[in-house]
Amino acid sequence: MLFEIPSPCYVLEEDKLKANLEIMRQVQVQSGAKILLALKGYAFWRSFELIREYLAGSCASGVYEAVLAFEELGGRESDKEICVFSPAYKSAEMEQILPVATHIIFNSFGQWQKFKPKIMAKNKQLQSLGLSPIKVGLRVNPLYSEVQPPIYNPCISGSRLGIVPSEFEKGVREFGLEGITGLHFHTHCEQNSDALERTLVHFQKHFAPYMSAMEWFNFGGGHHITRADYDVERLVGIIKEFRARYQGAEVFLEPGEAVGWQCGFLIGEVLDIIWNEIPIAILDVSASAHMPDCLEMPYRPQVKKLSLNAEGIQIQSDEGIGVGKYRYRFGGPTCLAGDVIGDYSFESPLNVGDRILFEDMMHYTIVKNNTFNGVPLPSLGVIADKKFKLLKSFDYSDYKNRN
Repeated sequence: MLFEIPSPCYVLEEDKLKANLEIMRQVQVQSGAKILLALKGYAFWRSFELIREYLAGSCASGVYEAVLAFEELGGRESDKEICVFSPAYKSAEMEQILPVATHIIFNSFGQWQKFKPKIMAKNKQLQSLGLSPIKVGLRVNPLYSEVQPPIYNPCISGSRLGIVPSEFEKGVREFGLEGITGLHFHTHCEQNSDALERTLVHFQKHFAPYMSAMEWFNFGGGHHITRADYDVERLVGIIKEFRARYQGAEVFLEPGEAVGWQCGFLIGEVLDIIWNEIPIAILDVSASAHMPDCLEMPYRPQVKKLSLNAEGIQIQSDEGIGVGKYRYRFGGPTCLAGDVIGDYSFESPLNVGDRILFEDMMHYTIVKNNTFNGVPLPSLGVIADKKFKLLKSFDYSDYKNRN
């Protein structure tokens, strides 16, 4: 089956996604929190029918994600939440967000004041129809985050994300908190529940005077709930204690990566093998076009080598950098000199035509991929009930229409 999949292709393994969702359902049941799918990390909407059964809704980082969430996960008229945050909104964007959002979070008092009249008017209309009003929140910066590297840390000096305590105090003095029902922070990335526990100390230290008046709190994303070593019991305890302290206030979590964690792969093919001090395998998979976090983070994906012979498919895992007998550098097909995925080694040689399976490629890949150099976008597929189904393929028109 793995050699019948078109190359390259992102492949969702549905049973693994379901296992992740089961963990999140238990967190919701045991803690009373609501878990929202963060579309910025996982926007594979063809799987949303399954996700809809488990999660309380979604969070969006802008108008397109908000509309996609409304269309594919449900919002306002359903029981699903659509929580929207952006560092700044355009007036035209707000016109599209108002009909779909259940929560809108602002990054400054200035933006809240700009759009307050429109939101208040929309809420009056909704209430006249017997519908729930849009809830408004502010994103704050608790001046504490354990995230590395700095490109992913929203609390570094000079960060544009979230209102720092001193500016929050000024905003309250000037504008008050009328119409604000929630506070939001996002300070995590691939972290365990102990990081949340330490972050809440700083959050409460700076914003405690305003918290008792709030109806809901959004703890943002970056909670690695489905990772094998994640302390789920501790997370549940943290949330229950927090909610008890603040009169049962709603708590939201916004994981994207944890939803798509280890539930799919990107499969590619070895096109050529050249030599320049070391053997270099040229693939039809690109770090810059298909896996940009390999360069941004940076990180080295786990891989398997798939060879086809008379005995069938032979699968071999990477032995580590310089460990296995046969060592290779994997590079993409673009003109970027740095389009290098990483160094790998195996106990048997790599050949042209072999397949390379990159593990854990359903989050922060499809949402970031691009057509640099005119390199084709990978196809999209799913394995369900041990059968592969091709969901979408891309061609020249997709490249042309993006330019």
